[in-house]
Amino acid sequence: MVQRVNYRRRLSYNTKSNRVRISKTPGGNLRYLHVKKPGKGPRCGDCGLSLAGIPALRPREYSRLSKTQKSVTRAYGGSRCGTCVRTRIVRAFLIEEQKIVKKVMKAQAKK
Repeated sequence: MVQRVNYRRRLSYNTKSNRVRISKTPGGNLRYLHVKKPGKGPRCGDCGLSLAGIPALRPREYSRLSKTQKSVTRAYGGSRCGTCVRTRIVRAFLIEEQKIVKKVMKAQAKK
């Protein structure tokens, strides 16, 4: 017959925060081990992709990491992915170029 196993905490329902797995102790008994929820890593604010180079942890565990482990050494590192940063830079450059072209065209129209 199978050995019965009880929850080890007060919460007695099979919820997301009460996940368990069965483990055998050195004494040969079966016992529930409470499993922590897997972490969801940070995502890009523009496109929603998960950010490369930053570990996927639970929110409290980020407080134990150093600043270099929580971000990437780049503009918008830890907030936006590299592709979105590149498109932002290119867009800003093209807008500035467009302003210069407008100014030149206006100067030529005056002559």
